[in-house]
Amino acid sequence: MAASWVALLAGIVAFIIGLWNAEMQLNEKGYYFTVLMFGLFSAVSVQKAVRDQLEGIPVTPIYYGLSWFCVILCLVLLTVGLWHAELSKSEKGFYAMSYVLGIFGAIAVQKNTRDMKAAETAARRDKGVE
Repeated sequence: MAASWVALLAGIVAFIIGLWNAEMQLNEKGYYFTVLMFGLFSAVSVQKAVRDQLEGIPVTPIYYGLSWFCVILCLVLLTVGLWHAELSKSEKGFYAMSYVLGIFGAIAVQKNTRDMKAAETAARRDKGVE
């Protein structure tokens, strides 16, 4: 659980520090920040939708498809933005890797949080049965 939180925070903090120190216009920084936040949200939505389907919880095809579309859109927006940015290759790589780390961390935190909640619910249910 701690490793997933570290990955999430490391990705987000590194990305934001990079933006803070970047020599970009404020609208460019806003673009990358928005893509980061939208990406984190959409990745958690995909993880939740996939997990719900695996557990037999109904998920509408529109929500499932929209969640995947948003993740793909975020990755495309980041890629296009970095492709055309006037940054060195190492800076572009830094943003790409910190973004991926943040997305991975968000998915892992969502999964671990849900697993812990399920374990707590099962433990309470077992205590009530005994």
